[in-house]
This record gives sequence, structure tokens and C-alpha cells, in this order.
Amino acid sequence: MDGPRSSERLLLLTVERYGVWLRSTVVCLCSALGIVSADVAEIPLAMSLLVPALLACGARLYSLRRPLPFAPLWTLDAAVVVLTGLSQPVLGGDGADVMVEAIVGISVITFQQEWAARPMAGATLAALGAGVCALGDVLSSSGNSPESAPLVRLLFEAGLSRAAYLIVRTRARAADRSAAARAASRREADVAAARRATEREYLATLHDTASATLLMVSQGDGRDWSWLPPRARQDLEALSAMPGFETGSVDLAELLGCVPGGREGEGQARVRLRTRIDGPLAIPSGPGLAIFKGVREAVTNVARHAGVREAELRAWVEEDDAVVELSDAGRGFDPESVPARRRGISNSIIGRMHEVGGSATITSHPGTGTRVQWRWHARSRAPQPGDGAQTKGEPQAPRAPAQHAAVIRLIRGQLLHGAQLAALLISLLSQFTLSLQQLTAYQGVYRPAWAQTAAFVCLVVVAITGATYLLRGRRIPPRVRWWGLCSVLAVSAICAFTLPPEQSTGAPDWAFGVVGWHALFLLADLRVRVFAAFLGAHVGLNATAVSLSGAPTIAQWATMGISTIGSCGFQLSVGVLMTYLLHGTAPAAGTAAAREEELRTRERIHEDMQRDHKERYRALTATTVPLLVGLGHGVLSPHDEEVRLRCGVEAARMRRLFAESDAVLDPLLNELRACVEVAEHQGVTVSLAVRGQPGEVPVEVRRELADPVAVILGRTRSTARVTVVWTPRAVRVSVVSEDCADGPGTAEVAQAHGRATDANVTVARTARGGSVWVEAGWRRPAASGS
Repeated sequence: MDGPRSSERLLLLTVERYGVWLRSTVVCLCSALGIVSADVAEIPLAMSLLVPALLACGARLYSLRRPLPFAPLWTLDAAVVVLTGLSQPVLGGDGADVMVEAIVGISVITFQQEWAARPMAGATLAALGAGVCALGDVLSSSGNSPESAPLVRLLFEAGLSRAAYLIVRTRARAADRSAAARAASRREADVAAARRATEREYLATLHDTASATLLMVSQGDGRDWSWLPPRARQDLEALSAMPGFETGSVDLAELLGCVPGGREGEGQARVRLRTRIDGPLAIPSGPGLAIFKGVREAVTNVARHAGVREAELRAWVEEDDAVVELSDAGRGFDPESVPARRRGISNSIIGRMHEVGGSATITSHPGTGTRVQWRWHARSRAPQPGDGAQTKGEPQAPRAPAQHAAVIRLIRGQLLHGAQLAALLISLLSQFTLSLQQLTAYQGVYRPAWAQTAAFVCLVVVAITGATYLLRGRRIPPRVRWWGLCSVLAVSAICAFTLPPEQSTGAPDWAFGVVGWHALFLLADLRVRVFAAFLGAHVGLNATAVSLSGAPTIAQWATMGISTIGSCGFQLSVGVLMTYLLHGTAPAAGTAAAREEELRTRERIHEDMQRDHKERYRALTATTVPLLVGLGHGVLSPHDEEVRLRCGVEAARMRRLFAESDAVLDPLLNELRACVEVAEHQGVTVSLAVRGQPGEVPVEVRRELADPVAVILGRTRSTARVTVVWTPRAVRVSVVSEDCADGPGTAEVAQAHGRATDANVTVARTARGGSVWVEAGWRRPAASGS
């Protein structure tokens, strides 16, 4: 792990702020109550010590907004406990002892949270607090040796605080690991989806540019080729451009004004567009470019197939949707009868719009013309890849509500489990160490003693019952929760009314500070007001028991108030912290995790798209790019038969590439048919025969098997025959051309095996006169089965 992830990082920040605020609040309240309980003559001297401690707390609170260096922070925290400890002999009396114990006790606890990232600093401050408490005890008791019990209690509480933090941090790390694992799987899916989307856009661009240009060149020289050089240069620019990284917004009206009159429209076949565009039409660049490219392809189809030289292009806004429509009065066609292998409509027009969240519809009937409509649904969709600063194919942040909520539930569940385990640990250790020692030491004080013992056993049963669920990772059922809560409240009442009033919250009162922890792990998943109501009932029972014995003095009430703040107030603050962790930190951590995941996904998509683009362009540099460069700069002439034959071969290869993405039962046959269609488009008569049961063939192998067919068919003038023979462990593809034009291109077939990506692909070639026979075969590896 490079560093703390979102849940652990926010947990660290939350507990630090919690510790500083809690300690500062306790210092303020207990100092005020300590001064109230002190003699009037000692108040000025006590304030001279406590006021600097309060100022140190204020400076520490200020550091939460503007962090300070390590040394000043540690000095401020040390000053609080030192000044508080020195005020004990000044104030004197039981009230001062209780005040110092409460402040120092809370301080050594919160130091473990404030300095969670620097455990040695927190431990040193805890030891300093214990030492100062012992020094104050010595100075206030006329040289007597300090009692060991308070010192042990302080160190014990500091250790419990650190252990509780480590438990919650462990669960936070577990949540981060689980969230990271889920994010990694989603990231792989997002990257795969983005790569597929980019691949589809690349194939659509290849279809609209180089494939169409080379196919037209291969069909003959009886036409005006003046449009070809600029067209070939534009195709090169389109193929070299990095797809999917268009950002910001565009004016669709301005884009549509740049639509040319069709590829075949350069010269005699140009389509004249009548435009009626209500602009400006500002939309995200991704959908805008998809509409522009789709309209350009549709105009090309009008020039090729409609039989008219005029079309109407309209654009307007309809209920916040951007709508573009191209219509012509040509011969029309039946959209349902268009073969799936024809890519102009399915990929370049409809597919592009689906990729960006829009829609495209084709309305046409034979003899009635054609209407193509593009619609961008701006109002009914969230921002998509390509919008603003987003990139094509990238996920958005925050993620889908369901996924985001699932991450939050995961983090919240782990934090809740850790908080409950921490409260349970504190309950059990406090009860079986400090409380058990108090119970056994003061048996003669209780009235009767058996009631206090029974209450102790009842708390043990509640803790063990909760532990049986929590240690198995299960939630405490509601019935068990409310039964346990009633039992804990009954223990509070029994202990309050069987203890002498003057001993309430004193050393014999073992239950006052421990029952809240039992209630906390039972109520941790509820709102803090429920826990506050329990603590209120608990304190009320004890106050009632004291009041029934007579009116306490102000000093007694102050002492009880300090004890209440030190125990119940601290427990309430922990409940507030738990609520904030569950309902504040968990959602924030989920959002932060989603943002981090989005950034990682963006980086991964960007890297993969760049690599894919380089690989695709590298594959074109050996064949397609030299042709387009030569045609674009006049080095190669479309009147040259060899140039036209080479263009036909490349057009067949591209059509086979387009067919790779089709979901069909026999991909190899589908790709061979794509090559056959190009040859038939050039007037070649091709027969295709299949023998045997088709099997699964890797895409790399299919490319090697089909490439010789594309080369031979692209150089055939009149007649060819293609045969596919399947056997259980092999497949052979052969092509026979009766009049294959000889030339440099045919040498590619003889070298095909040398370029093979699979060692089991073999290519054989035989020529006799004008006839050429080529066979490519692949034998399945023995380990792969049939």
C-alpha cells in the first residue's frame, strides 16, 4: 500500500479532531467546577495555572485549522497536563483530586487519538500525565508516597484507548481493501468497455475514411479523380488522430455547416445540401462529433445509392433535445434488408450515437426516399464520456448511485463492527480489572453486597452475549439488544440504590463508569440521541439516589459533576464520534474512494488507449498508410492497375477487420464472406464452399487464415473459388483464382507464414499460368481439445 487509503485517512483526521475537542471541553468544564469547589483564597493562584492550560487548549484547537510543527504541538499538550497537575496542591481537597484525575485521565486517553499517527508521542504524553498526577498527589498530601492505583488506572486507560483505535483502524483498513478490490474489478470492466468503445469508433472511422476511399479506387479508373489527393490526406489525418479525447462543448450548427457533399460528391456526383439549421446549438463535443461524422456518412450514402443530387439537412431543438435530420427524395430502400456486414448505417450512423447516449433512426421505403434523424437526449441523461473535461469511454464520478451506496455501506459496516468491538473490549477489560478490584475491596460498604455481585454477573452475561455475535461478524439482533439494554439499566439502578449516597461516583462505585460502555456497544448502530437518553437515565438514577438521602452541598454536586463529565460525558463523546464515523466519515470515505478510483481508471484508460492507438496505426503503416500517402501526394495514380489492385487488397483486409467484431456462430466464415463481398463488388464471381463442422479458432489465427484469401481475391479479375474444410483437429482455407494478376502483391502470400503469429499456421502457394492456388491451414494444439 502506498499510504493510508480513504477510510483510514479520514479516520485518522476524525479521531484527531475528536481528541482535541473532547480534551479542551473537559478541561474547560472541570476547571470551572474545580474552581467553584475551591476556597476563595486559593482561586487566584489556581486560575493562574488553569488559565494558561485553557489557552494551550485554544492554541491546539487553532492548530486543527492551521497545522503547526511537531514540537510546538507536543509542548502545548504537555503544558495542559503539567499545569493541571500543579493546580492540585493549590486547590486542595477531594474536589481538586477529582478534577485533576478527570482532566489528566481524559488527556491520556485522547492523546492516543490525537497522536494516532505518532504512537510514541502519545505514549510519552500519557507517561508524563501519570507522572504529573503522582507529583500533584505527593505535593497535596504532605510528602506521603502517591497511591499506585490512580497511576495504574491512567496507564490502563491510555492502553485501552490505543487498543480501541487500533481495532477501528484495522476494520477501516479492511474496508479499504475490500473497496479497493471491488474498485479494481470495476476498473477492469470500465477499461475493457472503454477499449471496446474506442475500437468501435476506430473501426467506424476506418470504414468512413480509408476503407471507402481505397474501395472506390479499386473499382476502376473511369471517373474524375481530382477529389482523391485531398481526400487521401484527410483520411491520413483521421487515422493518425488520437480518438476519444475530445473535450468541452461545440456548436453543432457550425459543425453541420462543414459537412461536405459526400465522398463521391467531389466533382460530377456532388450532393447539394439545402440546410435549415436553427443555431447556435451548443452540445458536448462527444455527441456533436458523433452527429457530424454520422451526417457526413449519410450524405456519402445519398451520393452513392439514392440516385439524386440533392438532400435537405435540418437541425433544431425540441424539448431540450438537439435534433438533426437529413432527408432525400431518392430511390429509398428497406432498412431491414440491409445485411449486417454493411457497416455504413449500423456502425457509422446508429452505433456512433448509441456510444454517446443518443439515438439515430432510419426511415425509408423503396421509391419514397430516406430520412435519417439523430437525437441527442440532453435532459434525460447524466454527463457522459467526452463531455467537458471527461474523455471518451471514461467513467464518471461519483459512480452510479447503487455502486456508490454499496461502497458506503461496506465502509460503514466495517467501521461499525470495529467500534462495537472496541466498546466491547473496553467493557470487558474495565469490568474485570478496575471494577472487579473495586467490587471486592468494598464489599462491606454495599447494602446488601449480594445485590452488587449479582449486578456484576448480569453485566458479564450481557457482554458475553454481545461478544458471541460480534466476534462472529454478525450484528446484534434487536431483541438481544433491548434485553441487554434493560439489563444494563437495571444494574445501574441496583448499584445506585444499594450504595451509600456519600459514596456515589466514588471509589466503591464500580458500576457508574462501566455500564455506559456496555450500553454503547449495544446501541452503536443507532443515533446518538438513543445513547444520550440512556446516559441521562443512568445519571438520573444516581442523582435520585443521592437526593433521597438529603440535600448535597455545592462541593458534593461539583464533585459528582466532574465525575459525570469524566465518565458519562466521555462515553457520550465516544457515542458522538461513532455516529459521526458512521454517518459522516463513511460517506466521505466512499466519495473519496470513488474519486480515487475515477482518477486511476482515467489514467489506465488513457494509457491503454494510447497503446492501442499506436498498435493500430503500426498495423496500418506497412500497407494502408503508404497507399494513402502516395495517393495524397500524387506519387501513386488511380489510373495504374497495380495501384487499384493494391487498394482492393487493402479494402478486403479492412472489411475482414470490421467483421471481427460481429457476434456470429462461425467468425471465420463471416470474415471470409467480408473478403468475398469486396471482390464481388469489383465484379469478380466468387464461389464459397464449407465442409465439416465449424470449431473455435483464435482471432489471431483467423487473421492469418483469411489474409491470403484477401490478397488473392483482391488481385483476381474474373473468377475465384474459396473452400473451408474443418476436421476435428484442424481447419484449412484455400482459394483458387483463375486469372490472378501477378505482381509485387502476390509475394505477400508466399511470405505470410513468416509473419504468422501462431506457429501452427502454414501457408502453401502454387501458380500455373494465370491460375493461383493458395491454402492456409491451422492445426489445433493437442492440449486444447477439439
